[in-house]
Amino acid sequence: MIISKNWLNEWVDLGSISADEILKTLNSIGLEVDGSHEIKIPENIVVGYVKSKEKHPDADKLNVCQVDVGNENLQIVCGAKNVEVGQFVPVALVGATMPNGMKIKKAKLRGIESSGMICSSTELGLAKTNDGIMVLDESIGRLELGKQIADFPIFSDVVIDVDITANRGDCQSINGIARELCVALDLCCKENKSYEDPENLPGIGRIFSIHSDENLSSSFLFKAIEINDNINESLITRLRLGLIGSTKTNPIERLLEYATYSTGVLFRAYDYSKLSLNNKVTFDLKNGNFKESIISCNGSNIGVAGVFQDKNYKIDESTKIAIIQASYSTPSVISEFNGENKDTQKDDEVYRSSRGSEPNLNFGIDFLFKMFLNLKSIGLYAGTQQFFIRKEATLINIAISDINKMIGREIQKNDIVRILKKLGFEVVLNQELETINVKVPLFRHDIVNIHDVCEEIVRIIGIDNINSKPLIFSEENRLNDTYKRYKFALQLRKRAASVGFFESVHYVFDNSESLDKLGFKPCKIGISNPINNELNTLRPTLVNHLLSSCEKNIKNSKKSIKLFEYGVVFDENANQSSNFGFLASGLSKDPSLKNGAKVSEIDFFEFSSLVSSVIGKIQLVASTDKIYLSPYEQAKIYKNGIEVGYIGRVHLKIADDMDLPKTYVAEIYFDKMNNESIKAESYSKFPNVSRDLSLIVPDGMKFSEIKDCVNSLSLKNLKDFLPVDIYKSDELKGSSSITIKFTFQDNEKTLEDEEINTIIDNILQALKDKLNIGIR
Repeated sequence: MIISKNWLNEWVDLGSISADEILKTLNSIGLEVDGSHEIKIPENIVVGYVKSKEKHPDADKLNVCQVDVGNENLQIVCGAKNVEVGQFVPVALVGATMPNGMKIKKAKLRGIESSGMICSSTELGLAKTNDGIMVLDESIGRLELGKQIADFPIFSDVVIDVDITANRGDCQSINGIARELCVALDLCCKENKSYEDPENLPGIGRIFSIHSDENLSSSFLFKAIEINDNINESLITRLRLGLIGSTKTNPIERLLEYATYSTGVLFRAYDYSKLSLNNKVTFDLKNGNFKESIISCNGSNIGVAGVFQDKNYKIDESTKIAIIQASYSTPSVISEFNGENKDTQKDDEVYRSSRGSEPNLNFGIDFLFKMFLNLKSIGLYAGTQQFFIRKEATLINIAISDINKMIGREIQKNDIVRILKKLGFEVVLNQELETINVKVPLFRHDIVNIHDVCEEIVRIIGIDNINSKPLIFSEENRLNDTYKRYKFALQLRKRAASVGFFESVHYVFDNSESLDKLGFKPCKIGISNPINNELNTLRPTLVNHLLSSCEKNIKNSKKSIKLFEYGVVFDENANQSSNFGFLASGLSKDPSLKNGAKVSEIDFFEFSSLVSSVIGKIQLVASTDKIYLSPYEQAKIYKNGIEVGYIGRVHLKIADDMDLPKTYVAEIYFDKMNNESIKAESYSKFPNVSRDLSLIVPDGMKFSEIKDCVNSLSLKNLKDFLPVDIYKSDELKGSSSITIKFTFQDNEKTLEDEEINTIIDNILQALKDKLNIGIR
């Protein structure tokens, strides 16, 4: 939000307030200043008057002008197309130094002497107001020949860029920020006289009417104007529209934008001739699916209040009669509509309406039509067509003692009442009960409870003016489920760090386009005001952010990357849960003198072992349901028979698109994990004994079938068994030889060969009976 001291001065007298104090005050009341700069026109640039203009005898694009600068007449050669006799113009005298460092000297242009320069706004270091020289008028003050341009207040100003948070739609106007400064600096806002239609004007009812649903979520006020000639904007209007970066070209739309920026009221203009049927226009105002207010005419929808206007019905250079619409839409309705209709046509107005525009439409109309009243080229219609929503102000009853307790210091009740009243609240003080009844102004839709009211008081008093106090608390039993889950998560994070993973933290928002490529369904609950276009949805996984961080590390020449993250995710119905994400990419370790320059790449076995070191013993079951993982290297993760996540190698296509080396990811569903207590068990003092069995198995058989078969025997002394080798040969004809290492141990004695052989015979018999496989 771009403001300037001179512009604010039209709404509140800041003459005695320094620019530094304004900046400090804005920051202290929660309107963060992003930056500021001074507008200062150099000396020796004065007001001149063009007395005559002749074509340069030797240059078609140059004019020879005689310019009166008060104490002398100067001959100046000027190349601007718009220079004309009778204009007041800024003239840089000989000896002046321009903002860009250029010094003005006497010169000859194509043989004609020139003493000075007639300046454009950009040559003076100002925003661009037009093509050509800047023509002065008395909107900036009384024009006196020879007067220094720097002496006009608008040319000796401070421009301030204020960062307005999404909940402070009331500060998206000069009026809104001026209101805040009035409270903080204990000043009074200047009174703005209301507009009254002059007598003998044609009534708007002749040409325009409205029909509306009773339960609209928007307020409307319509008036009409007639455009009789070219509209000449005042210089101060052009300068300020240039300051805020206005790109509109139609003069009526530019004036509407100026009025919106000044008052906060939203305006639109419709071309009467494009809507007229039988010399009259009727607007139908009706509700849409999300209670958004749809504007239609002659059976066609021509816009949605606070969202967009159909370009086919906008005013243009040929417009003779324009219908002016002022509107206010309930911010929550606009936000919900935008969140669920991301592809719907929108324009600049949605930014203001979704954050909360000014609901006092008469205030904005008065400001706008007082501007129109001063323009001879605009004829006015009397009267209005209007519809106002019935919206009750929020009432909050607050005890003074509760306010003081919440703030942490005693605030005099008279100061509380004064602050709230100046902020626009209606306040009734009950002296006997020491309470206040607060009626929240309609332009503060973000105020809903006592905490919000206290925040308003605190920011005006200043957080630095509230003395800190020690925290007083009584210890309570914190060993609840939430605390235990927190400690469990902390324990896993420490384990992850101990085995070489680095923790990463990302937003809970993600990019819907990237997620779609990974096969994740978008969340049905949209984000009304995303941080940026790349963080436009709630994340359903931790993997996408981990891959992005991995990509950045690779681009920064990292060779071995191990990352983990613990955070919340949301399913397509916006149900929240917590996950652990792991990623390993590139080399298994960074090359060093200890392990040599050539280090092997990370593989599935090593990565799964790392994950197991963090979350405990796991079982893997092959799967192919994750399209962003390789179908040959992915599995579901089970603990105690419960699926708790998945693991796998990132699909080669995705890795290639992101320029990633071999990369593995795993995601653990933390809410399905149990913090198992470690039970101490006695260990055997006797040695273990191992035996290798080489089995001939069909190529399609999974090791899990062998594992289940052996486990079904519940062999007491069998401690562990794992595959250690696979051998294939043409002689085996569709089968393979798999070598399994069995480990045996007894807690009471050393096992004899006969006992081990008996166990192995039982295993071989079970494999033969159930799976029809045997030793090689």
